[in-house]
Amino acid sequence: MSQRSLRVRYLLQRARRLSLGNVTEFAGQVKKVSRAPLPVIIADMLWSSVRYEMGFRDYAVWDIRLLNGRERRTWMTHPKAIRLNNTLNGPDSAALLGDKPRFYRDFANMIGREWIDASTATEQELTDFLARHPRVLVKPALGEGGRGITTFTRDEIPDVAAWRATLVSENRALVEEILPQHADMARLYPGSVNTLRLITFRRDDGSFHLIASVLRIGNGGVVDNFAGGGMFTMVDDDGVAQWAGVDKNSNVFARHPVTGVDIAGFQVPLFAEALAMVEEASRRLPTVPYVGWDVAITPDGPALIEANHNSSVFQMKPSVSGIRTGLLHRYRDAIGPGILERRR
Repeated sequence: MSQRSLRVRYLLQRARRLSLGNVTEFAGQVKKVSRAPLPVIIADMLWSSVRYEMGFRDYAVWDIRLLNGRERRTWMTHPKAIRLNNTLNGPDSAALLGDKPRFYRDFANMIGREWIDASTATEQELTDFLARHPRVLVKPALGEGGRGITTFTRDEIPDVAAWRATLVSENRALVEEILPQHADMARLYPGSVNTLRLITFRRDDGSFHLIASVLRIGNGGVVDNFAGGGMFTMVDDDGVAQWAGVDKNSNVFARHPVTGVDIAGFQVPLFAEALAMVEEASRRLPTVPYVGWDVAITPDGPALIEANHNSSVFQMKPSVSGIRTGLLHRYRDAIGPGILERRR
């Protein structure tokens, strides 16, 4: 399917799912940085979705209202990322990366933690697992965005058989040891495992390219996901956080509200080791060259949390960074011309 056809198909799907509530919600966020009336913002948002292939959340989170047309064309967007996944990654990409038990088996030497599938384990196996790990993380075997993830302590499970049955009925049967964090990452926020999202591309010639590096930080919950209440900031190619953190509601945090740690300037420990690990991991996926890797930093080194064949897009708000251009050039430099052609 041609790139134009993919764009048209996405726009038609988006039009069918159009929600006035979502449009109004994101337009309200834009009011934080724009004095324009809501009808003007909404009209510009709808125009940008067609002209710049831009999602409504993209428009709100990245202060697109403040930018001129030339600047808007420099931003990577979620619809463009969907096109990349559909064009670059093979049809087996969802099966290889979306099935977490399969991913854990394929990358067993990189995940750094013990896990068990409650849907296939015996009651005794699950009991023994809880004896080894008195606090565990529970998540769906399939899913994204941090949805369905909770923690349990052994004391909260008086009846292992009943607990197991509940997990299976809720399709949340993946039970994991909770990874310990490197001391520096815990200092930033100890309530969740704070992770890196490393968006990478491997060319046919074998060259490996880091497109974007993101530090995701929890904020009051057990997950650091943007969609789950966490915040993010971009880090440079040496692993240093460049700016304040931002959450999905466009709240900006110069310091973490729980720990008081400055976010800009924070050095992610073992960043080079994390990048080397995902480069090695990428070479095990010949049909999936475009990946968003989630990496935890433990006291013993980096560990893979998961890999996303349909990676989200992260860029920093101009009102926070002072930079009015996006990261589309990084994607083009890594992937090459063609798919992300320049549009005039």
